[in-house]
Amino acid sequence: MNKIAFGTLAALGAIALPTAAHAQSDTRPEITVGAQVGLHDLGIDLGDLDADDGDFNNLDIDDSGEIYGGFIAADFPLGETLFAGVEGNANFGSGPIDAEYGLAARLGIRTEGGSKIYARGGYQWVDLDAGNVIGVPDFDEDDFDLDTTAGDYLLGVGVEVPVSRVVLRANVDTIAFDTLRGTVGVGFRF
Repeated sequence: MNKIAFGTLAALGAIALPTAAHAQSDTRPEITVGAQVGLHDLGIDLGDLDADDGDFNNLDIDDSGEIYGGFIAADFPLGETLFAGVEGNANFGSGPIDAEYGLAARLGIRTEGGSKIYARGGYQWVDLDAGNVIGVPDFDEDDFDLDTTAGDYLLGVGVEVPVSRVVLRANVDTIAFDTLRGTVGVGFRF
């Protein structure tokens, strides 16, 4: 599945980057820097585990956590309404999420009022707090030399609405169709 995701992103980049580079020679990129908050549901399902005696049903799994962080996006016009861009994000979390960070390509349209509606695809890494996931707060991953960071492809949709130089935005994403993440944010456009 990762090969398909990387192939798709490579194809999108091969199409969008030359056009974006040409567009950059005509106009400057639009840069947005901001802060975001959200909720990330990791989608942990104990029903997927093969347990005959049901012991896994007694685990107190916390698979949803708030995230707080920032983003930076650069969009290049591809015509009157179409644009392509790139975006990076970094967040810290509560509950089962220590941190998460990623990169994505964006492709969308701009309305007459300056709002942007876009789809995005990229790669996201999530560093889990294993102790909070399994309900044992004193559990230390370092004691067992566990690597609790996992990554996979990200797909999502979003909207940005300008209010002068301030941008209000909302995004809904999934990581490999296993998790669901919603974020809202405010940014400044340069």
